[in-house]
Amino acid sequence: MVEEVAQQPSRNLSRRRRAPGGRRLRRWIIDRDTPFDARWRFYTDDHAWHTSAWFAGRHRVMIGYGCNASPWYDHDPRCPGREGFHHGIDVAMPCGTPLFSAVDGVVLDPSEPGAPGSAYGVHPFRIRTGDHDILIGHTIHVFVRPGEHVHPGQRIALAGDSGAPDGCHLHFEVRRAGGGLSTAVDPAPWLGLS
Repeated sequence: MVEEVAQQPSRNLSRRRRAPGGRRLRRWIIDRDTPFDARWRFYTDDHAWHTSAWFAGRHRVMIGYGCNASPWYDHDPRCPGREGFHHGIDVAMPCGTPLFSAVDGVVLDPSEPGAPGSAYGVHPFRIRTGDHDILIGHTIHVFVRPGEHVHPGQRIALAGDSGAPDGCHLHFEVRRAGGGLSTAVDPAPWLGLS
């Protein structure tokens, strides 16, 4: 299911329509005071507003981990139909939303193995914690430097849309330490959405 977010002053309505291929589209009309990005598209049935130690405020998941119908990913043989595989969790949030570390770890140098590519934006970075690397993507500003030790509650970056055609959001991914994209695991336990 794809959900588009649009703004219409002083209305809180919901309309349903069909997308090509017969999939249901839900277009949410939200109050003008609610922060949003017109580029957001939600490829999940999760309509909850979540909190996490990793970000300020309450926000919705745009794209979950695993198979999904988002147009940003090529077909993956693990997925049904023409779906692609998303290796992280994307959480929709306004550009400039503060991001925090929720772990003790070390910021990795971009030259170390497993460095993210340009699809993660201009300022992606990884935090090594134990035997996993946490990758933060699409930021517009990073407050930490390679080699720096980070601690829970420390401000590390600002969410953005760098390298993201689908608007401002946090891309949160977990990989085996030093591993590439193929070592990504479900990041939900680390993200700790509530």
